[in-house]
Amino acid sequence: MSSPLVCRACALARRHAPARALHIAPVVPSHHARRSASTSTVPDQPASTAKPVARLTDDQKDFLTSALRVNHSGELAATLIYTSQTPPIVKSHPNLSPLMKHMYDQEAGHFKTFNRLLAKHRIRPSALYPVWSAAATVLGWGTGMLGREAAMACTEAVETEIGEHYNNQIRELVKWGMEARERGEELDPELRELMDDVRRIRDEELEHLDHAVDHDAKEAKPYEALTGVIRAGCRGAIWVSERV
Repeated sequence: MSSPLVCRACALARRHAPARALHIAPVVPSHHARRSASTSTVPDQPASTAKPVARLTDDQKDFLTSALRVNHSGELAATLIYTSQTPPIVKSHPNLSPLMKHMYDQEAGHFKTFNRLLAKHRIRPSALYPVWSAAATVLGWGTGMLGREAAMACTEAVETEIGEHYNNQIRELVKWGMEARERGEELDPELRELMDDVRRIRDEELEHLDHAVDHDAKEAKPYEALTGVIRAGCRGAIWVSERV
C-alpha cells in the first residue's frame, strides 16, 4: 500500500507539472508600486516625493528568469527526495515520521511558490524537468535504503549547496537595491517580495541541514564520498538548469 506521503507528493508533482512548455519570456516586474486602500484621513504625499522604480536591465531580466527556473527544479527535486526516502526511513525509525513530514511539507510549499512565479511570469520550466524528477527519486530511494545516517547525509549535502545557491541570489538582489538607491531609485515591490521569499526559503533549507546534522548525518559511511558526490551532482544540476 502506498504511503499517504508518497500519494501527496505524486499528486503534487502531477498537479504542477506543466501540460505544455511555456514560452520563454523575461521576468519584467511591474514598474508601479502597489497601492493599498486606506481609510486614513492623512493626505497623500506629493507625487514628487516618490522615488522612481528602477528598471531592470536585460542582464537582470535574464538573471531572474534563470534563478526562478533553477529554484523551481531544485524544489521539485527536494519533494521527490523526501517522498522516496520517507517509507524506508519511517519503517526502521518510526520516531522520525514527524520530522520527515515537516521537511517534506516545507519543500512542497517552496515548490508551490516557484511554480506560481513561473506561471505568473510565463517562464518555462527546465527542459530537463523529467530528468531531475527521475534523479531525485533514485537519490532519495537509494539513500533511504542505506539507512538513517545516509538519508540525513543526503539532506546535509543538498541543503549545503542549496543554501549557498540562495545566498548568491539574495546577494545579487541586495546589490541591485543598493545600486538603485545610489541612482535615487527603488526596487520594484515585486522584487522586494521575491527577496523576502528567497530569504525565508533559504532559512528553512538551512533548518533542514541542522536537523540532518542533529540526526547523525556525519555518521554515514562513507560520509566524505557520499556527500561529495551529492554536492557535486547538485552543483551540476544547478548549472544545467540555469541554462536549459
